Amino acid sequence: MKTYLFAGALFALGTNAALAHITLETQEAAVGSTYKAVFRVPHGCEGKATTAVRVQIPEGVISVKPMPKPGWTLQTKKGKYEKSYQLYGETLTTGVKEVDWSGGNLPDEFYDEFVFRASLAADLPAGQMLYFPVVQECGDATDRWIEIPAAGQDEDALETPAPGIKLLPKK
Repeated sequence: MKTYLFAGALFALGTNAALAHITLETQEAAVGSTYKAVFRVPHGCEGKATTAVRVQIPEGVISVKPMPKPGWTLQTKKGKYEKSYQLYGETLTTGVKEVDWSGGNLPDEFYDEFVFRASLAADLPAGQMLYFPVVQECGDATDRWIEIPAAGQDEDALETPAPGIKLLPKK
């Protein structure tokens, strides 16, 4: 009986921790593959409705195509990559560096997802984490999910961690 109570308590704690942050639905992906990033937004800021979600695209995430959402304005900021990448026989030197969904209204008591599709460059370091800093705006309040753990630091120790994925070896 104690085992079930302990397991239930851990599940509840884990669930609450997972609901406290913006997270990615799929938290692992192989380098050199296509990745569908689904950002889960479980609440607003300080009880206020979410009105904008901005995602910074890390180097090595290329050919980004965000999914429009009804009621939200979708914009991308493009820029030059730090180096060139090969994708389907083409050389890519520029691309989306930030995706911005704004003008919507996601009440604090509701949940929603913001999605884009991209390719993970084949030379990204398998075995490491790749983080996507996110800024969540709620009218005059803002939550910045931008903290990236230092080497050896526990990600759970961060107050506002950036969502991330573990890079797996190329298949």
